[in-house]
Amino acid sequence: QVQLVESGGGLVQAGGSLRLSCAASGSIFSIDVMGWYRQAPGKQRELVATILSGGSTNYADSVKGRFTISRGNAKNTVYLQMNSLKPEDTAVYYCNACLTGFGCNYWGQGTQVTVSS
Repeated sequence: QVQLVESGGGLVQAGGSLRLSCAASGSIFSIDVMGWYRQAPGKQRELVATILSGGSTNYADSVKGRFTISRGNAKNTVYLQMNSLKPEDTAVYYCNACLTGFGCNYWGQGTQVTVSS
């Protein structure tokens, strides 16, 4: 089992930057994939970015070139650097992990990101 705790959300003006962090604890050596998802009011949760244990990354088209996902040296932390933020990036951002043999149903509590115009 893995526990995920996010931090770093907040209020920022359009064009600004924020960095989200997610710290994993528990069976971190079983983590295959870590990622960020977001859910805006009235919308479904959507993929933002993922990073595999080998370092490969994947991004939603809407954030390519603006957001960067990375992992810490200890491999139990994942970051989301968000630049050139837009009002449409406003959402609750959730950290997610996929574990070998246990699936991808590991979520953090979420952190609010609000971008004002």
